Amino acid sequence: MSRLTHINSAGEAHMVDVSAKQETVREARAEVFVSINQQTLQMIADGSHHKGDVFATARIAGIQAAKRTWELIPLCHPLMLSKVEVSLTLCEQHQQVHIETLCRLTGKTGVEMEALTAASVAALTIYDMCKAVQKDIVIDRLRLVSKSGGKSGNFRADNHD
Repeated sequence: MSRLTHINSAGEAHMVDVSAKQETVREARAEVFVSINQQTLQMIADGSHHKGDVFATARIAGIQAAKRTWELIPLCHPLMLSKVEVSLTLCEQHQQVHIETLCRLTGKTGVEMEALTAASVAALTIYDMCKAVQKDIVIDRLRLVSKSGGKSGNFRADNHD
């Protein structure tokens, strides 16, 4: 089992020194689901929400969140992301919004936290925009779907196409 790299020999949290690491292309994908009722789903789908385009706002919020992850998660490095993508899909059959994110860069540390933060903030933005019409919105199943690059190699979650 790997040891925790954010804990020093004295057991204290610290930011990992990545200066000696090799720069590689790194990519991470994350997903999350937002469960909403039929009325809210329809409002999003037909663009009749009084606050405007819910998906456009959530997409921008997710992109901005990825770029600012280092300010939100204490031990994350500031990264020069080369790509951030936030995709939102209405799943009418399940009354959900499926949010998928992609973050990429060439650098010395991974972008998993950026992808997860983008997905989280996009979901929270949907909640914020829709809470006036539905209070029981559920955000769940946030997870890392895949990552590539770096010394630890590739990862792909089970049960994902």
